[in-house]
Amino acid sequence: MRIKAIYKNNVLKPLEKLDLKEGEEVEIEVKKSNVDRIVGLLKDVELDSLELQHKTKEIWGKKSVSH
Repeated sequence: MRIKAIYKNNVLKPLEKLDLKEGEEVEIEVKKSNVDRIVGLLKDVELDSLELQHKTKEIWGKKSVSH
């Protein structure tokens, strides 16, 4: 099962109903959204909007190919 959740007040809250029994133990793998990844990659880049769009495509393309 793969779902999205939001982290708020130190709690992960699913964005959809889960087919789980109350108290059932699960294992969770946390991955940040693509937007968070891009922002992290570009945190030190100072560019105007158009340059930023091109740089984002360039960096994201390299990251996608390297995985």
